[in-house]
Amino acid sequence: MNQTPPPMNAASLAEAFQAFARASDELTQAYNGLQGQVSALTERLTLLMAALPAGVVLLDAAGNTEQLNHAALGMLGEIPVGTPWAQLLTRFEPADTPGEYFLGHPHEDALRIVLAETPRDAQGGRIVLLHDVTEAWRMRQQTARTERLAAMGEMVAGLAHQLRTPLAAALLYTGHMASTELDPGTRGKVAERALERLRHLEKLIQDMLIFARGEALGRESFGVCELVAELAHTIDPVAHGRGIHFKADCQAGNRKLFGNRKEIASALLNLLENALQILGEHGEVALCARLDEGNAIFSVRDDGRGIPQELQERLFEPFYTTRADGTGLGLAIARGVARAHGGEISLKSAPGEGSEFFFRIPLAPADVIESSGDTA
Repeated sequence: MNQTPPPMNAASLAEAFQAFARASDELTQAYNGLQGQVSALTERLTLLMAALPAGVVLLDAAGNTEQLNHAALGMLGEIPVGTPWAQLLTRFEPADTPGEYFLGHPHEDALRIVLAETPRDAQGGRIVLLHDVTEAWRMRQQTARTERLAAMGEMVAGLAHQLRTPLAAALLYTGHMASTELDPGTRGKVAERALERLRHLEKLIQDMLIFARGEALGRESFGVCELVAELAHTIDPVAHGRGIHFKADCQAGNRKLFGNRKEIASALLNLLENALQILGEHGEVALCARLDEGNAIFSVRDDGRGIPQELQERLFEPFYTTRADGTGLGLAIARGVARAHGGEISLKSAPGEGSEFFFRIPLAPADVIESSGDTA
């Protein structure tokens, strides 16, 4: 049977109330302490966000702005709380460097921003970081110009020699054309040789201008495999005419590049033409495109005699050439085009084993500009 507990006397009740009061005081003190810690942490976080040089935008689960630090407000202006981030993204335009964006209409003085976004937290919120890389980009441009000017200064003598030889030949041929002793057939051959030397001069000057400019302007989005097909259409008949077997393969699916299509195609075409000239007649040249960690890798391989190790690095020097009719700028320009697009060019070769050039440039960045980050 249940037994009824004995009634508490007044002393026991007083003692219980005192214990409850002490526990309540301790809880109140602990709560006040936690509130103080939260306030201190909040203050420190606010100071930290204000001191960060990068812009910080806090988004809620719906993708609306909750808070912006001072740097973000400086970039975006006064933004009302609750503004959809997707609406703010419409202010950004892709820049000419992969992963960078113009804030506002693209022009020389526009801010260049790199966007980084954290994954969703437990409540569904996100943090967007805006890195202003405008000054870093200007320093890169200035450094690249300085390096090009230094290289051009060092190679003035080489350029003079490169110009003198075809110019002297063109003058000699045109001088022969003035002779009254030449029959029409011979005069036509002399005129063609003079034109050939003048075209060589034109090509040399054109390469010099490209090398001096060194900037890839007029960028667009285009498919990797589209470019491979275009190059194959250009090179295949030339290779066939020389008795060289040419093959092309693209393993890049529908992935795209963002850059100056004409300059990239010209750089790759230069590699292919070099391979054909090295082989002379017969042999095989292969063009392949594949993907590797966010990059497109174009490879141009030939089964020729190969290149000695001591010459491999020099091949990329401006005006260095192993051919009598070469300008010595083709590979230097190809390297400049690759680097202008955030990539690089390299060579794998050994005597008797052929050569393979690798032209690497980043793929078009993920489409973070057209969405709020909820891409599949």
